[in-house]
Amino acid sequence: MTSPIPVLPITCLGARIAAVWSLIVFLPLFSFSQNQTDSIPEKKAVEKLFDFGDLVVDKLSGDKWTVIPAVIYSPETSLGLGARAIRVFRHKNTADSLLRPSSLPITFLYTLNNQAILTTELDLWADQNKSYFNGRLELSRFPFKYFGIGNEPQLEEGEVYTTRYAYLHLFYQRKITKGIYFGPRYEFRLDNITDRVAGGLLESTQVPGYDGQRLSGLGLILQHDTRDILFQPTRGWYNRLQWMVFSQTLGSQYDFQHVVGDVRRYISVGKRQVIALQAWSSFTWGTPTFQHLSLIGGSDVMRGFFEGKFRDRHALVFQGEYRLPIYRNLGMVFFGHTGQVAPEIRKFGWQRFRYGAGVGFRYRINSDGLNIRLDFAIGDQKAIYFGLNEVI
Repeated sequence: MTSPIPVLPITCLGARIAAVWSLIVFLPLFSFSQNQTDSIPEKKAVEKLFDFGDLVVDKLSGDKWTVIPAVIYSPETSLGLGARAIRVFRHKNTADSLLRPSSLPITFLYTLNNQAILTTELDLWADQNKSYFNGRLELSRFPFKYFGIGNEPQLEEGEVYTTRYAYLHLFYQRKITKGIYFGPRYEFRLDNITDRVAGGLLESTQVPGYDGQRLSGLGLILQHDTRDILFQPTRGWYNRLQWMVFSQTLGSQYDFQHVVGDVRRYISVGKRQVIALQAWSSFTWGTPTFQHLSLIGGSDVMRGFFEGKFRDRHALVFQGEYRLPIYRNLGMVFFGHTGQVAPEIRKFGWQRFRYGAGVGFRYRINSDGLNIRLDFAIGDQKAIYFGLNEVI
């Protein structure tokens, strides 16, 4: 059995955030649970609190754009502040309620770890949900940590390096039958790595990509999507198989292949209560750079583990969430996950799995189900995540 890694103490800043959110969330719930004699005035107080929250969201939302302060928190970034503008719309302003909503967020963030991030991503549904297009552009200066390669980190604390990178992906899918979409995908990434630790693990081992990278790849995506709601599914499947080939013929410095499988199931188990399940896998062959190896950790894949602390050629992750409503736009999530990385597929083993769990809160900010989320997770560390949208 893999020996447990000591749990890292939560930061003072994280504790303050947790305390503030505890007051916001649990004080109204405590008041709401009093006896019937006291319930009428206290219920009015709860209503006023949520009315104020709705008013703030309405003030920030226009007919076309919602502009909100962008606040994130995770072990990888520490506290990040900035601004996010997001437009949720339907293609050509159609009134067809069956057409899935499209979205265009634009976000700028600066973190206490001196990371600067500018991202935009177009998610476009059209032609009665028969056509789907996604394009993402990301520019960043990102000090990060390298822990080595393998299911056991070579460095417990990691060594810091800085990458300045530009990232772009584009893909188009066409519906070929009910719930089945298929199409091409292109990906480009350019990294300039600086501030490596002199004589450190990254510099001494000179793994592919240690001095930067230029990747250009073309591939295919097969998708099975029967979700009833885009942002907050209550039933259905969302499965995706992605195959990418990075080749010097396409302008890439490195030749390798990358396959990602993602299987998700949404099950309604009660009034507005949902179980969300995910099996995620990533496989690489050839000469992948260390940035493009299969990795676990971060805000989306195994919360409670530092992103990239565990990376290797192949990865396997299972995640589950139980979502339930609390009051009006406020909801709660309980989640758990397990995963591992391996240099070869045959090296996957039951004793190599790592485990994590946590609890989170959700606040719906529009009628399409877009959520603000706050998660408290425990894996090989205690971690807080604050951001937008669901994980699964």
